Amino acid sequence: MTALDAARDAITSGRASLGIELGSTRIKACLVAGEAAEVLAVGSHAWENQLVDSVWTYSLDDVEAGMQAAFADLSAEVERQYGVPLATLASIGVSAMMHGYLAFDAADELLVPFRTWRNTSTGPAAEELSALLGVNIPLRWSIAHYRQAMRDAEPHVAQIASLTTLAGYVHWRLTGERVLGVGDASGMFPIDPATCDFDAELVARFDMLAAGSAPAPLSTLLPRSLPAGAEAGSLTASGAAWLDPTGTLAPGALACPPEGDAGTGMVATNAVAPRTGNVSAGTSIFAMVVLEQPLAAAHDELDIVTTPAGDPVAMVHCNNGASELGAWASVFGQFCAGAGRTLSGDEVFEILLRAALKGAPDAGGILAYNHLSGEPIAGIDEGRPLVIRTPDSTLSLANLMRAQVYGVFATLAMGMEVLAAENVDLDRMYAHGGVFRTAGVAQRFLAAALDAPVTVDQNASEGGAWGIAVLASYAAARRAGLTAALDTYLSATVFADAEMVTADPEPADVAGFAAYLDRYRAGLGAERAAAVL
Repeated sequence: MTALDAARDAITSGRASLGIELGSTRIKACLVAGEAAEVLAVGSHAWENQLVDSVWTYSLDDVEAGMQAAFADLSAEVERQYGVPLATLASIGVSAMMHGYLAFDAADELLVPFRTWRNTSTGPAAEELSALLGVNIPLRWSIAHYRQAMRDAEPHVAQIASLTTLAGYVHWRLTGERVLGVGDASGMFPIDPATCDFDAELVARFDMLAAGSAPAPLSTLLPRSLPAGAEAGSLTASGAAWLDPTGTLAPGALACPPEGDAGTGMVATNAVAPRTGNVSAGTSIFAMVVLEQPLAAAHDELDIVTTPAGDPVAMVHCNNGASELGAWASVFGQFCAGAGRTLSGDEVFEILLRAALKGAPDAGGILAYNHLSGEPIAGIDEGRPLVIRTPDSTLSLANLMRAQVYGVFATLAMGMEVLAAENVDLDRMYAHGGVFRTAGVAQRFLAAALDAPVTVDQNASEGGAWGIAVLASYAAARRAGLTAALDTYLSATVFADAEMVTADPEPADVAGFAAYLDRYRAGLGAERAAAVL
């Protein structure tokens, strides 16, 4: 049987698994089959958040339309490649941007527009909760949004019957189940690793604080938390029709727990075991490091979340990733079009990133701040993208683009310094995201920023959509009798024959990035001053 015939057979016999991830700029669907979760087809839909009344949001109508568009694109690709409809699935999983605030009433009506992770208006609540609970509660966590709404006496609070994340909402639409994967749940409220559920003692502390303001005990508002491999319902008839209005997709597929993009990034890079870590670069950028033991102290720069299996993770989350780099690429693409040469987005990125390799190790005195929104780690309340250079700097394409790529990693490096001070050891650091598609550039500069080897695998560009498809496959394997833990399953089965490319830090790059970061810190005052504009 040829590879094409094998893939066609997996699709027609309902042995393929589907993962869908709602990212910041794209909803991506990934169909996989086989022990190694080989990619059969992908589909996608571009979308953008909106700033409405000073709130970063996506409408639920756009969520529905985007899910349907991504699935339709995938289905069309299956038809094109294999000549068969995508009608039955073995399992399905949903992933999405973590954190944020989705509050529903008893009739399942959204009470206020979805408040995404990008909103930084929860400072007083986050500070109050961090002191009360004894752990860092970041601005973007769901509980910070909920408590801030109480503090601001927002009228909708009294009507809240359930709280969830974007992945949790989509999973509910597909299955009718109000559940979350423990990794995504850990961005709502702190998790007790012993139970893989919300920390009962801390829930009780919150209830005491919120007495008189909360509509119900917190435990009744939060979804159930489930570890990877658990069964989280199945695709219902209404869920299948919601995803595929053509009626081709049949119900019945096993659903894995819905996860956040941080967890699926860890799965996609085989970084779920202690002493491993990964960096995910997209609209935001974050590092996840699986801990061997608790940190000595709480740190504002670090979140304590979990892997999809429930193991504690130190997370360095930066609100601003590669979006500003993408904006510069768009400008250069427009220049090419004006010069009579049309290039694809990937071709423009390839040229610009290759140019960055020729830049000075410290970017020639140029600084690039990528802050489109506030950046807590850098102490930035409002985003103002800036390019700053000294009079004696060398303005060239190579230096400008190296500064832009360094700018993607600068705030992340500041947060990682905190982990280094805690003497957290790492055996492997993986990376994934579109910026790593151009081989050997962003990966090399990230190695310089972390002063550590960075590995990228062949599925890096597929990212979290592939990661959640792997988790869906894992749930199906567990139902069939598999007993292996997630880290063993990934290493021994999914990644057994994976092709890995590792970039070691180059001394000149390490020294150059360190010099860049020193100037970057010194220039943050200009970034803050620009917020008055």
